[in-house]
Amino acid sequence: MKNYSFDKIIISPKDIDLSYSPLKKLGVETYVLGAFNPGMTKLPNGNLLLMVRIAEALRNPIQSDKINTLRWDKNKGYIIDNYNINMVDISDPRHILLKQFEPHSVLALTSISWLLPVELNANGSEVIEIHYNKIISAEKTYQEYGIEDARISKIEGKYYMTSCSVSSERHSTTLYSSEDGLNYKLQGIILDHQNKDMLLFEGKINGKYYALTRPLGSLYFATPPDSNFSPGPSINLAESPDLLHWKPADKPFIRPAKESGDSVLKLGGGAQPILTDKGWLLLFHGVEKKGEVGIYRTYWAILDKNKPENIISIDFTNPLLEANHSLTEEFKDLIYLNDVVFTTGIVETDKNYIVASGELDLCSRITHIPKSILMIKKYKTHIKT
Repeated sequence: MKNYSFDKIIISPKDIDLSYSPLKKLGVETYVLGAFNPGMTKLPNGNLLLMVRIAEALRNPIQSDKINTLRWDKNKGYIIDNYNINMVDISDPRHILLKQFEPHSVLALTSISWLLPVELNANGSEVIEIHYNKIISAEKTYQEYGIEDARISKIEGKYYMTSCSVSSERHSTTLYSSEDGLNYKLQGIILDHQNKDMLLFEGKINGKYYALTRPLGSLYFATPPDSNFSPGPSINLAESPDLLHWKPADKPFIRPAKESGDSVLKLGGGAQPILTDKGWLLLFHGVEKKGEVGIYRTYWAILDKNKPENIISIDFTNPLLEANHSLTEEFKDLIYLNDVVFTTGIVETDKNYIVASGELDLCSRITHIPKSILMIKKYKTHIKT
């Protein structure tokens, strides 16, 4: 595991004041399950903004033979649903599986998420202000199970934020926009299928907007026996004339490579792609199979400036970030997942990349990664998409 001179937890569940929570009118005891997966951008004043995902859960979800879950209703606000305890599977701490719908996977969540803007100083080492008056929570029925995992990109002076909106209607990607990086307005659904990692490139390419997507499904088809790739979720490209209407690229993009072994069985985007003097820098995650959740690590790639479908360099084998248990020792009583780092934001400085990540689905982590670490390596043509 790489060690960095600055690598710390900047926000944890213990830092969140739930007296400002949008769920406070429920009148039941809740707690912060996680304050994690923060989108990140630089504000006009030079400070950094984290858009932190707050996962809020019921303190006592099980009552007698029932398990309670949270949901937002357009008429009533946040409400509690309940299910018979013997009709659910709770082996994954993040959700409950409703057995009555098997063999289909139908879920309710053990927590509900909303977004909290947190302002840091210019190098990300200190919290300046938690903007409780600018909380982003459910306002449409397609957000009834919460808003998750914001990613922020600044394009031509304006801020755009994608998020995952969860509901029984669909598991969609939604877009917010902002003039100042702090106050966001919902623009609506831009992808109406389950897509966990939509990242907008920080700048147009040949007059068009580009994004990385990671569509999900309940099944995947086998790759040919002689293929260089493994089946499963991959990172795809899409383009748009206006940020609202998206055309997926016809060819696949970054796929799990068999030669990477167990280290990259599943892929997904991480931080928003930023333009460097070497090309578009992409930080993405790879997942090694282990238990219910797996081991999440952060890897990197450089894409061609004018043709982002062309990969200049990629490294599947030497992760930039891994879960660092020394950082979360003081929160060990709150930990419910292990071996998960999920990178969600990046800002460039003269010598470093300031990288924001979710740690263990629990905390928000800031790491300064020296630019010298990202040495260009020739992309291996035999696994080229």
